[in-house]
Amino acid sequence: QCAVLIALLAFSVDAFAPHPTNSASFGIVHPPKKCLSFKCFDRNPAAKSRTSLQLIPEVMPTESLAVFQQINLSIDQNLAEEIAGPFFGLSLFPYLAFLYFLNVQENKTPKGVTVGFATCLLFVFLTIPAAIAAKIQYGVSLADSDWLHGSAESLLTVTNLVTVVAFRQALNAKEQDTEMPVSATSYAPMVWLVAGLTFLAGISALVPAISGPEVHTPYLGGFLDLPSSFNFEAFGANPEPENALTIPCWIIHVSSLVEFLVAMGFAWRWADVSGNQKWKGLTWGLLPLHSSGITACTYHLFYNQIPILVPLQAFLTCVGNTTAAYAAFRIARSNGWAAKELDDFLGFMPTEVDEGPSVVREESGSLIGFEDLGQALAGDNDYSFLIKLFGGCAVASYIIKYGETFFDFPYDANVYAGFAVVLVPSALNAFKWYKRSQDPTFEGWF
Repeated sequence: QCAVLIALLAFSVDAFAPHPTNSASFGIVHPPKKCLSFKCFDRNPAAKSRTSLQLIPEVMPTESLAVFQQINLSIDQNLAEEIAGPFFGLSLFPYLAFLYFLNVQENKTPKGVTVGFATCLLFVFLTIPAAIAAKIQYGVSLADSDWLHGSAESLLTVTNLVTVVAFRQALNAKEQDTEMPVSATSYAPMVWLVAGLTFLAGISALVPAISGPEVHTPYLGGFLDLPSSFNFEAFGANPEPENALTIPCWIIHVSSLVEFLVAMGFAWRWADVSGNQKWKGLTWGLLPLHSSGITACTYHLFYNQIPILVPLQAFLTCVGNTTAAYAAFRIARSNGWAAKELDDFLGFMPTEVDEGPSVVREESGSLIGFEDLGQALAGDNDYSFLIKLFGGCAVASYIIKYGETFFDFPYDANVYAGFAVVLVPSALNAFKWYKRSQDPTFEGWF
């Protein structure tokens, strides 16, 4: 999705009236003006901030411009983190509720899926010391230290990977009417997988930690990055800032987004194979969390220059955890779960007992989107499935990392452009699920 958005925004993003700023601390060089759209606008070097909401007078009437000029979203990094903190903290409680309702016995949720979602707690708690280390050791946020950032974010990929593998194994067994796999009936297989992958993530942080890393030491040595001899600047590219993500770090972010979409698609399919359509509500409940992931990628796409995206991500995380908890609660109630204390408190809410399998309309066999990769690659074993998934994410990562250097908008970091990169795929994703709920043959756009 990020790679597609770069191509789409390249022709129109200059119309957002970008504003240069001093980003010398990260080696960000603002390139000279280029004509990237149908009409070039002159930049205003006297602008106060790259994220102030100001538009070229030609774009909108004077009255509207006056209203927007009163809005100021040009907060600094410290304020952004202060605003985000409470949202991230509060999001823990609904996520615990989500795990509880997801795992109630009546749901018969594949146990490996519960392990996968629970691993997100490991990511949260181990990210905290990494963020503290980045702030104390280098005086920067975690996102600006590639080796710490990549090591921490790899745990999120572990979370989504385990969820996808466990869901995939259970779905294949259900659809083929075979015995459920051990990962669906026992926590142990996926717990061991999490332990092994977490150990590898720890090694990726420990090795550079004992070798005197600098703030911009590349994650995994940047071994997948193109050598410096590749001079893209000779073809019109802009130089990368020092805090640009390495290819391994981009692969982690892109794969996390794709894996999460696949997991959402699996939840949608589980509704059909289990005969409980309330599971489709979980797909809807996870939408804000996917938008939170898009927001994080957008923040890095603009080289971490739009601080307002940090509290936006935190807000979406809090909302997403809440909607996921409610979706899991509805699934539990539909399967007959009830707690006496909860019934007394919510006495006006009757227990929702699912009436059994509904008529399932046949869905299109064509590839609808990333969320259908699980179905499209159903014939692959788990290893080839993951190799193809990460291979595709690697290609997208190269396009993003090096493709964006040919455009000015990532360096200008206009807040409107940042919001557009978050809003457009989020809206398309939501509308796609809406269309699929109305017409399962809908093939979508991506």
